[in-house]
Amino acid sequence: MTEFVRVDEGASTGETDSRHVSSRPSSRRNPVNRSQRTLRRPSREAYSTRTVEFDSGGESCSGTLYLPDRPEQPPVVVMAPGLGFWQSFGLPAVAERFAEAGYAAFTFDYRHHGDSDGEPRGLVSPAKQVDDYEAAIDAMRADNAVDSNRLVVWGHSLSGGHALSVAAENFRVAGVIATCPFVDGRAQTLGMLREPKRLLKSLTSGLRDALGYRFGLGSEARIVDEEDGFGVVTAPGAKRAAFDLVDRHADWANRVPARIFLSLPRYRPITEVEEIRCPALVIGGRDDGVVPADGAAAAADGIAEATYLELPVDHFSVFSDDFETVVGHQLTFLRTVVGHR
Repeated sequence: MTEFVRVDEGASTGETDSRHVSSRPSSRRNPVNRSQRTLRRPSREAYSTRTVEFDSGGESCSGTLYLPDRPEQPPVVVMAPGLGFWQSFGLPAVAERFAEAGYAAFTFDYRHHGDSDGEPRGLVSPAKQVDDYEAAIDAMRADNAVDSNRLVVWGHSLSGGHALSVAAENFRVAGVIATCPFVDGRAQTLGMLREPKRLLKSLTSGLRDALGYRFGLGSEARIVDEEDGFGVVTAPGAKRAAFDLVDRHADWANRVPARIFLSLPRYRPITEVEEIRCPALVIGGRDDGVVPADGAAAAADGIAEATYLELPVDHFSVFSDDFETVVGHQLTFLRTVVGHR
């Protein structure tokens, strides 16, 4: 049975090559992006980090494993970023809090992004990214430093949909956390019917890229843009909020191959959620203009053992102004589902 909770305002919980500049967490901790300057960062004595490389589809992916100082063989949370982002954009702050609380966290870059291999750079393929999640899980199952029997998948935005898809397909997952998840590309596309010129331009650009990229005739789109611009995300305020999460030293491009406009409409994690057998925490943002909360609520309703929280947050404030509230709920879920030995 799905438990639905609507949380009101003020509620909280106690708890060149673009790879020339590394996407891994910077040693400069004061801070690496604008939006998280005010967040409390745990002492480095509470956790350690190490790089883990793993194979996915014959290409190398790069991840960072955050290990708490206690307990031995802790539960592990596998985490990847949202649309077009790198693992170092916002995720380290979450992973550090998990490690401080005694949970290992493994963040990673998908193929085509950050420190991972793959051409063309910036390609967003939902199918390949789900495969990367599975490969990351396999890497953690082979790592004796963590307890892979207590493994949770975590995602935000597009990766929130991936986390749900992985949990539906992988019965060895102990839990899933999906925050502001992208769950229904068809519904998102139908919403664009109010802007037929924009929809036509998107599909035309996607077809041009899909057919011409092998001949050097591909096309690109911005990941985030202003409301009147041409990007995958053009919600009010989204461009500024997204840019504020980008590390100041990252050589990141706000562009993706335009074939994303063909793959996203076909990506519908919501059709798989009834297969999820593990506990799930699904968080929807009441003020989310990028991925409306009704999709998250519908996805949670299809999961046998889900808790749905609708919080007064927007798509990116979960990493900044509303960070404490959101990470507190996630920690409560982890304690309930995988606990500590």
